[in-house]
Amino acid sequence: MEFSEVVRRRRMVRHYSDQPLAPEVIDRVLSNALRAPSAGFSQGWAFLALTEPEDRARFWPYVPTRVEQTPTMQDAPLVVVPLAHKQTYLERYAEPDKGWEDRAESRWPAPYWHIDTGMAALLMLLTAVDEGLGACFFGIMPENLDPVRTEFGIPAEYHPIGAITVGYRAADLPDQPARIAERRRGAGEVIHRGQWGKH
Repeated sequence: MEFSEVVRRRRMVRHYSDQPLAPEVIDRVLSNALRAPSAGFSQGWAFLALTEPEDRARFWPYVPTRVEQTPTMQDAPLVVVPLAHKQTYLERYAEPDKGWEDRAESRWPAPYWHIDTGMAALLMLLTAVDEGLGACFFGIMPENLDPVRTEFGIPAEYHPIGAITVGYRAADLPDQPARIAERRRGAGEVIHRGQWGKH
C-alpha cells in the first residue's frame, strides 16, 4: 500500500472480529516499532505483547471503561502495551558524547521517553493499516497502572503509556460518525507559516 494511502486510512478501530493473526504479521507490527526515532538513539522503550487469549483476558479488567463502551475490542487478537523507560534516557545523556553527568530530568525540555515510545506506537498503528488490519491506541487510567505492572510483572521503572489493539475489523464495523469529519481541523487552522497566525 502506498504510504499516503496508509496515512489516509489510519483511524482508531474499536470493533474486531476474532480472526487470528499470522505470527509473521504480529512480528512485523512489533518489529516496525523498533524503527521509531529516539533521542540519542536511547531506545528507552519495551513492549508487552499479549497474544494468548488467557493473557488478553487478564488485561481487560484494567480498562473497564473501554470494555463497557466497546466490548468488541476484546476480540482483537493482539494487545500491545508500550512501555517508556525514563532511566535509559537519563543514563544515555550522561555518557561522554552527551555529557549531562548529573542525570537531571530538569534538563529535558519534554519527556522524550514518552514521546519516543508514542512514535513507536504510531509505527505499530501504521503497520497495522499496511497489513490490512485495524488498530486502536487507548489509555490506561492512572489508578490502574500499578495493578497492570503487578499483573504482568512489569518493573516499576517502566511506564505504560497506553495500549494498542490490533486485529481484523469486524464485518459490521460501524460507519465513522459524521461528527468526526466535522471536528477534523484543517491545515489552515493548525499550520502557521513563518509567524503564529500567518496561514
